[in-house]
Amino acid sequence: MFCFQCQETAKNQGCTISGVCGKKEETANLQDLLIFNLKGIAVLALKGKESGVDMTTEAARFATKALFTTITNANFDDNSLVEWVNRAVACKKTIADKLAGDVVGQLHDSATWFSTDIEEFQAKAKTVGVLATENEDVRSLRELLIIGLKGIAAYAEHAAVLGKEKDEIYNFILEALASTTKDLSVDEMVGLVLKAGEISVVTMATLDEANTSAYGNPEITEVNIGVGDKPGILISGHDLKDMQELLEQTKGTGVDVYTHGEMLPANYYPAFKKYDHLKGNYGGSWWRQNEEFESFNGPIVMTTNCIIPIKKSNTYGERIFTTGVVGYPGVEKIADRKEGGAKDFSKVIALAKTCKAPKEIETGTIVGGFAHNQVLALADKVVAAVKSGAIKRFIVMAGCDGRQKSRAYFTEVAEKLPKDTIILTAGCAKYRYNKLNLGDIGGIPRVLDAGQCNDSYSLAVIALKLKEVFGLEDINELPISFDIGWYEQKAVAVLLALLHLNVKGIRLGPTLPAFVSPAVLKVLVEKFDIKPIGDAGDDVAAMMLGK
Repeated sequence: MFCFQCQETAKNQGCTISGVCGKKEETANLQDLLIFNLKGIAVLALKGKESGVDMTTEAARFATKALFTTITNANFDDNSLVEWVNRAVACKKTIADKLAGDVVGQLHDSATWFSTDIEEFQAKAKTVGVLATENEDVRSLRELLIIGLKGIAAYAEHAAVLGKEKDEIYNFILEALASTTKDLSVDEMVGLVLKAGEISVVTMATLDEANTSAYGNPEITEVNIGVGDKPGILISGHDLKDMQELLEQTKGTGVDVYTHGEMLPANYYPAFKKYDHLKGNYGGSWWRQNEEFESFNGPIVMTTNCIIPIKKSNTYGERIFTTGVVGYPGVEKIADRKEGGAKDFSKVIALAKTCKAPKEIETGTIVGGFAHNQVLALADKVVAAVKSGAIKRFIVMAGCDGRQKSRAYFTEVAEKLPKDTIILTAGCAKYRYNKLNLGDIGGIPRVLDAGQCNDSYSLAVIALKLKEVFGLEDINELPISFDIGWYEQKAVAVLLALLHLNVKGIRLGPTLPAFVSPAVLKVLVEKFDIKPIGDAGDDVAAMMLGK
């Protein structure tokens, strides 16, 4: 195995025995084999389109969901991944059969390998993984593209669940997958990476439209972080459709619902506020779930990543459920909804009724809901505060949280920033500082939480609007700095989106990605001035000077 797709990869080089995330070698190999088959699907689908046999939409829909299941902390279940590989091979065969003799020229191995013999899977996987590309810089550019593509796929799948799809996104997913089977020039590969940033913006905008058209624009909301006296269900991940269906099915059952992790922003949407049994948010970031799921006492529903390995000392293994792309050995899975129908959460609800109420681990409230629509409604107030000097600078601290102690940097930055600064955040990075008492500036909270990681799009919209209001030519002329925490592949898609918007001087941490080679990093530094985080105090001082 060789995996370096997440920030916590071993020695910031790559996991070779087992994943720091808990992924076993066999699991990592199956994910590599799935990606290999998705490349073959893309090659065949694009060949078919050239020949007048257009199956690109069906192929891209499958590839999108399959890419999502390979994201860090999404699927640890080998049986599930074997099924994904078999489905990918079947998809390839369907396209190949329709093409028949219409393909001219030699095809890449990924398009012609059709085995469904499980005994062959591990052996084949070892020949098609990341290290199959020998040149370090070619490997770096290909993997940067694939890893960013996984983030794009996650956002595209969420939008598709809510009925929003775009050919532009699907076409690029196939183009990008197929490109990694070709000998392209460095300029061509860099061009595709930068195009991934463009498509990431399109995808996040599509998901924003999907979420807001279904559930309304997020509103400034105080979210309870205490507990009630009734049994509860804890829902984690990012899938708002699952959230909606669970809330609807738990009405009048005597069972409360709590959000966890990246589901916290569901509390900000108007459509969910009508449910009195949505009690608030329980706990913090994803990596604390071994303790927080234990103390919650009731069932847990994982709608997307991040699920982490259940410890032997944990007792919640029998009351956690997965759904969608999530898989974990021995954990019951809620089946996908049938077309026009809803997922069936009855087993989860029945189990909840037999459980104790959650154990209280904290009390009080946290405030969020500062997506672009809400902040732009306050634009006059914000602009006046900037012009008067009450707000000196905005610091974008969006992205991911993680286990490493070095992430305390982000808490330290929040505490050391002058009181005339505003933190703009989205994603689980917020848990490093969203419960600190940082005060407000003229009634504007100093931490403005836009929502989930995809809501980094809101932060970009806010920045672009401020650029327009202040009559600036370049987004980098704004009093705004970017101090981004990353962990998994969606954060990479967000980073590429920021680069597409020509944001320069981004600080990235706790470490720079292992999949970016020195030569590729040199290009990013020269073009975009990307830099690693340093000492919190030094970075705060530099950001306040616009550096």
